[in-house]
Amino acid sequence: MANSNINALQIAFIGGGNMASAVMGGLLKRGLAPTQIQVVEPFAEQAARLTSQFGVTVLSSAEASLARAGLVVWAVKPQIFNQAAIQVRDHTLTALHLSVAAGIRSDSIARWLGTERVVRAMPNTPALIGQGMTALLARPAVTATDRQVIESVVATTGAHLWLDHEEQLDAVTALSGSGPAYVFYFIEAMLEAGTEMGLDAAQARQLAIATFVGASALAQASDEAPQTLRERVTSKGGTTYAALTAMEASGVKAQFKQAMQAALERAAELGDEFGAD
Repeated sequence: MANSNINALQIAFIGGGNMASAVMGGLLKRGLAPTQIQVVEPFAEQAARLTSQFGVTVLSSAEASLARAGLVVWAVKPQIFNQAAIQVRDHTLTALHLSVAAGIRSDSIARWLGTERVVRAMPNTPALIGQGMTALLARPAVTATDRQVIESVVATTGAHLWLDHEEQLDAVTALSGSGPAYVFYFIEAMLEAGTEMGLDAAQARQLAIATFVGASALAQASDEAPQTLRERVTSKGGTTYAALTAMEASGVKAQFKQAMQAALERAAELGDEFGAD
């Protein structure tokens, strides 16, 4: 999506943490001027970092100047969304709103903000290097033009996928939202195993990370199913077969799926816990 939809857009970020910084950095690289961005960030240290790194306007609390924003990006923790919305809503009733807060459902967001122009997003941390995956869910009042604006903004952090049903966002949270942590967990295990088997830490790190990067790139480039790709490197009686047989015997796949189910359930709980009035 070309960034012509956002060239003149004023954008306000509520919260200036890692995900907000990833989007901000991407927008500025695409040609937006720092004067087009405002950030509400009450923590002085974080505010100073944003000013130094991006040159954007940082507010310690909501101000009338937020009314200039055509798009408001909500990058706050779920437990403080409602409180932040109370302070911001009177300034942003005509804006389009994009929320990256995990678990908070769009009906709660729309009610708190007094508008139906709400899009929920579930990004992941590779957005920090422009390699993110973001799932998007729009409420019915969001127009085709609004969607183009959202796509232009999200494109600065990587790929995106529109969903048709909001409950799917909980599954996305469990799969790709939390997913980078699963990858890091397996890399961590491979590093430990590599050093225990005689490699030094630097060697194990290089081999483990390169293996994940290469295998992921192969899966992305191939039309074949991951199962087929796996079978191609698994000769019966060979080393890979021995490793996978040990994993199956230990129930690794079943336990992994169970772990993702736990993430799904927690995502739903967040909506119940913090989505009430």
